Amino acid sequence: MPIFNIQQAQALSEKIQHLDWTLILEQLNQQGFSQIENFLSDDLCELIKADYHHENLYRKTVNMQRYRFGEGEYKYFRYPLPHLLQLLRTQFYPYLVPLANAWFENLNIQRQYPTSHEAFLKQCQQVGQDKATVLILHYQQHGFNTLHQDLYGEVFFPIQMVIVLNQTNIDFKGGELVMTEQIPRAQSKAMVLQPNKGDVLLFTTQFRPKKGTHGYYRVNMKHGVSHLTEGERYSLGIIFHDAAS
Repeated sequence: MPIFNIQQAQALSEKIQHLDWTLILEQLNQQGFSQIENFLSDDLCELIKADYHHENLYRKTVNMQRYRFGEGEYKYFRYPLPHLLQLLRTQFYPYLVPLANAWFENLNIQRQYPTSHEAFLKQCQQVGQDKATVLILHYQQHGFNTLHQDLYGEVFFPIQMVIVLNQTNIDFKGGELVMTEQIPRAQSKAMVLQPNKGDVLLFTTQFRPKKGTHGYYRVNMKHGVSHLTEGERYSLGIIFHDAAS
C-alpha cells in the first residue's frame, strides 16, 4: 500500500483551499450540515482503511455493543496522527472558525475560538483534554450507531466531519447517516443522508443557533448510523477537540 506523499499532501491542501467555503458555511448555518462530494480519492480512502488492523496506530478500541452505543467497533488514533489525518484536521479547522465564533456570539456564549488548530488544542490541554479523538469506525451486517454527540469534555468545537471510506450499494447497504434536530417545544426533525465513498460530511457537534421572532435560540442535534442490511462500512471521524480520556 503506498504511503501519503508530499505531492498528495500539496494537492489535498490546494483542494481544501479551493472549496466553495461560502456555500459550505451557508449550508452549515442554515441546516446544520454540508456535504462535499468526491473529496477524497479512492486511493486515499483505501490507504486509511488499510491501517485499520495496525494496532500500534490506536490508543483505544471501543466495542459499541459493550457500552450500548450500537453494534460495531471504532478505534481512536494516538498521537502523532498519520500525516493525512493531521492535514485534514488542521487545514479544515481554520475555515470553520468564523462560523463557530458567530454561532457562539449569536447565542451569547462567552467563547472565542483561535484561528489555528494548534492554539485551540492548547485550550483543550489546559482543562486536561489531551487525547486524540480522530477515529475510524467499522460496521458489519446488522451494525448501527445510536444517536449521540461527540463532546468528550468541557472544551469542544461545534462542527465535526465524517468521511465515508467505501461505497454504498456496492460494499454495503443501509448504514445511512441519521441526524436529528430538536427544536424547543416541538417534535424532533430527522435527516437521513447516504454519502458516497470519499464524500466529506461536515455537521453540528452539539447545537447550532436558529433565528426566531425574538432572536436566536439553540437547536440541539444528534447523529448516528442506521442498521446495515448487507456488507461492511468504514468511515473516518474527525473531531477537532481532544478528549480527557
